Amino acid sequence: MMKQVEVQIMGQSYLLACPEGGEQRLLEAVERVDTAMCRIRDAGKVKARDRIAVLAALNLAFDVSDTPPPQFADREPTLAGNGSLQDDARLASMLVRLDRALGDDGRLI
Repeated sequence: MMKQVEVQIMGQSYLLACPEGGEQRLLEAVERVDTAMCRIRDAGKVKARDRIAVLAALNLAFDVSDTPPPQFADREPTLAGNGSLQDDARLASMLVRLDRALGDDGRLI
């Protein structure tokens, strides 16, 4: 059975469907997305909400790809995802690559 949960991401409300019992996981995911998007917005370089969303998605996907699978969880953790200088450098690099790919008009297609 699905439940609807209202959340806020970057000050905008969204009504999301969620399986019963999954509310906490959904709220944690929303918090990660909101934090990533607000960090990009607050950096001041990108203003368009859709570009902020794409950059946040890329950053989160990149962080997930750096996370070892659960069977390797006993190994030493990486710095990724902790707001480190390494994360800031990766984000800046992604911004430059995205700006080049999007060109002057800022359209994805």
